[in-house]
Amino acid sequence: MPVTLNHIIVHTSDAMASATFYADILNLPPPRRLGHFTVLQVGETSLDMIQTTENIASRHFAFLVSEAEFADIMNRIVVRKLPYWADPFHQLSGQINCWDDGQGVYFDDPDGHVLEVITRPYGSGGPHAKHPNPLLAGSSQ
Repeated sequence: MPVTLNHIIVHTSDAMASATFYADILNLPPPRRLGHFTVLQVGETSLDMIQTTENIASRHFAFLVSEAEFADIMNRIVVRKLPYWADPFHQLSGQINCWDDGQGVYFDDPDGHVLEVITRPYGSGGPHAKHPNPLLAGSSQ
């Protein structure tokens, strides 16, 4: 059996609200309760939201989607008037990126976790893409 990623625990201030936010924005099935977790299924991996009153350290979650799904997600981001950026450092506000000749966007969840939606995996366009991923700069590819 190959190794697969089964689940990731995500600390939240309100587990059901966060899981519902992800489900709504990404058009995923509604979350379900499992013990003290609120579970959101993302393909074969689940995000297991757990509620805490402690400070929450921001994490980064990237989701690979089709071009049509990206358009639908962007529409939901715009309708909700959520701030979004073309970069993970929140410098290019109100923009999307075209890295790897696809599309990408960053936005925050209610607890400050950075969510990324991309249509092409990092580096998949290679160094000769019209818009190469900036991570390829200086690499030996």
